[in-house]
Amino acid sequence: MVRVQAGEIQLGWREWGQGDVTVVFIHGNLASKDWIELAAPLFPSGLRVIGIDWRGCGDSDRPRPVADYSNYSMQQHALDMLAALDTLDIGYCHLATHSTGGIIAARMLLMQPQRFGRVFALDPVTPLGMAFNTDQIGVFRAMMESKELTRTIMATAASSLFVPESMAPNVMPRFREGLKEIQALFDRIIEQTFGVSEGIWIGTPVNLTRERESRELERRMPELKQPHLVLWGEWDGWIAPADLRTMAEAMPDCRLVVVPRVGHSMNLEVPALYAGYFGAWFGGLTA
Repeated sequence: MVRVQAGEIQLGWREWGQGDVTVVFIHGNLASKDWIELAAPLFPSGLRVIGIDWRGCGDSDRPRPVADYSNYSMQQHALDMLAALDTLDIGYCHLATHSTGGIIAARMLLMQPQRFGRVFALDPVTPLGMAFNTDQIGVFRAMMESKELTRTIMATAASSLFVPESMAPNVMPRFREGLKEIQALFDRIIEQTFGVSEGIWIGTPVNLTRERESRELERRMPELKQPHLVLWGEWDGWIAPADLRTMAEAMPDCRLVVVPRVGHSMNLEVPALYAGYFGAWFGGLTA
């Protein structure tokens, strides 16, 4: 386990490749840095890619959540990431994000815009946030008590890995044939997910709802001037495409690409395809 100091806590981190161009991967909710481990060996040479676990996830510390989960807010995650970059002596880098990592990155970009270059966003939670009602938050609370339910819900975030008929209600999702290392990684990820902090299970939907209601980042989208490539899998049932279109229209340099026959997590579902887009966006950069 390798960890980096980030303020008063330590965050888990991993590194792939070497080069003058640094890309930092910000993972999504209930996830970890390991979600790109099958894609990372396929990234172009000359890239140094670093994945950092949020507080409460992966190999990071798990501070006890306060009553309103404010110590697990998107702002707090962004501050943690910036502190980790300081400790790692990364003065300038590019960002790759997945899901809720997208809105964490938006806060990082707004706080220190000069520090970041390009952004590669896979199925991102946009600066608009997301709204979760009481019943939906109740599902997350139930997942904390059931690994089987956790696996069933997490399967919807990587839907192309599973037999379609097995994705029906009250049916245990079944992997398609021939997935091998992808299946092994998914199974390991479920074990990781089941161990995250309550600040992640409940704090993330609570704080994403606050982001949606405040509209603070929505108003600031025109300030996000860094070049963005945004990918959305057409089978993604988590991220509303209307939000992505709103973001693409509001931000000065944002291209939205719809990818067919893939769900919410191309980095898990089709690692080689993810690496191809990643390389096309970051390969050839000199800094």
